[in-house]
Amino acid sequence: MISILILAAGSSSRMRGGDKLLEEVEGAPLLRTLALRAMKTGAEVLVALPTDRRQRRDALDGLNVAIVEVSDAHEGMAHSLRGGIAALPEKTSAVMILPADMPELTAEDFQTLTAAHQDDPKAILRGATSTDKPGHPVLFPSRFFEDLRKLSGDVGARDILKANHDVVKLIPLPGDHALIDLDTPEQWENWRAAQDQTQAAPQS
Repeated sequence: MISILILAAGSSSRMRGGDKLLEEVEGAPLLRTLALRAMKTGAEVLVALPTDRRQRRDALDGLNVAIVEVSDAHEGMAHSLRGGIAALPEKTSAVMILPADMPELTAEDFQTLTAAHQDDPKAILRGATSTDKPGHPVLFPSRFFEDLRKLSGDVGARDILKANHDVVKLIPLPGDHALIDLDTPEQWENWRAAQDQTQAAPQS
């Protein structure tokens, strides 16, 4: 069974008082929208949250997701990863790790990685652009769970990917889905403007 772990315990420090995970996408806070997309895959969905962001928990109200509270989230992304891995159901054969600030990732993207895992269950799968620029999400088979539990600091799983580069397989996703993350008010403004322009363009 594949589980999806949404990393949503960051501080949004570059939003100057705002919270990027509560920005509206498809009529709901981004965090809720991504959780709904993940749920469409039928996978077990876990969300790593800090203990001091009640509004993020409220954004997930009523959804069938497992909340993983990360009391030491301020110490870096690795602590969210470790907490999430520790909370995975025992029958989990692979985990898809998804940063919560990537509004263009879709349920279809998650299904693409799931299908690729079925074809190559031993590989680490990493979302990428059509030109093979690596991004997210990243899917780790269970044999890497122990390595993920040992992470520390704020570098995420970068060292694991580097040490196991020979089994990392890039999975192309549409457009820049694998790369677009939005950290500042300006990035959100520019992204929304681009979305509006795309929607306004005449359909051929």
